[in-house]
Amino acid sequence: MKGSMAKNNANLELVRHLALIVEQAGGTLEQLLVMSGLERTPIVGTSERSEQEANAIAMLQGAIELTGDPALPLHLGRRFDVASLGSYGFAIMSCAQLGDCIDLMKRYQKTVRAGPSWGVFNRSDGIAIRPIVSLGRAGQRRIVSELVFSQLCSTTEFLIRDSLDGAELHLSYEAPNHASDYRALLAIPVIFEQPHSQLVLPEALLKRSVRTVNLAGHTVFQQQCEELLRNHNKIENTSAAIRRALLHSAGDFLNARQAARSLNMSERTLRRRLDAEATSFREIKEEMKAILARKYLANTKLTVAQVANLLDYTETVNFRQAFVRWHGITPSQYRQQLS
Repeated sequence: MKGSMAKNNANLELVRHLALIVEQAGGTLEQLLVMSGLERTPIVGTSERSEQEANAIAMLQGAIELTGDPALPLHLGRRFDVASLGSYGFAIMSCAQLGDCIDLMKRYQKTVRAGPSWGVFNRSDGIAIRPIVSLGRAGQRRIVSELVFSQLCSTTEFLIRDSLDGAELHLSYEAPNHASDYRALLAIPVIFEQPHSQLVLPEALLKRSVRTVNLAGHTVFQQQCEELLRNHNKIENTSAAIRRALLHSAGDFLNARQAARSLNMSERTLRRRLDAEATSFREIKEEMKAILARKYLANTKLTVAQVANLLDYTETVNFRQAFVRWHGITPSQYRQQLS
């Protein structure tokens, strides 16, 4: 199944690249495993995400010690190939704009089950992407964040085939001895001792066209991701349950109080659980409207006004403004691109 293939490939890619880096430094995979405190290669048999993350941290730290290269996570991230993620990776590559890629990555990241989660936070000038690394000591969380940021920069550069003009990396810790490697490898401004560790992407960058866009294939890949997500959510978290509830109520969307009642919890509990999953009811509702808007426009002959009504907009102009905010173009322009 493609879901399991994507999961195993992600772990396999990490081990393969770490082994290659260690071998180039004169070491072996066996030495890396001993240094990491692992009995075997952690590719299969680690079904829990927390266990996968702990093993990844151990291997990263072991590789740094074996090679003596503190910038190893940054180098490793530059080797990341989004196509190795199977249907999830192809869905990302087939999006029309970079902002669409980020939305898709956020929605389906749990289907990969490799690496830490990360949240997307809106800013007046764009968005900020923050890794959610809960395991390990401060130094260990730092090296995982370095890997994630390097992967994100490498992937976004690949998608638009250009430099990340206007992007910045904010880091919550003091500049380490290898601070110059950040700027050399990531090719964007890096600012240390900030309130949050986050990759800031400006609005103009989010509207950049993806060079591997494939609108016909995108529908298929996204449907496969939806199937993976449904399978993953058999043991369902709160945000997944809210997405399902909103999808079922499309045309008369639930509000936060109604959604909480449908899950047999208080609105306060709902907001607390969503906050723990680095999201909010408003963000999920916006996400679902954006997805449904594209589906209605692409797969039906409904007018823009009818689509607006289905998505709970009393005024068509408000829907148009929301669609431009989501995708950088009007609903009519989106349909023209598909024809």
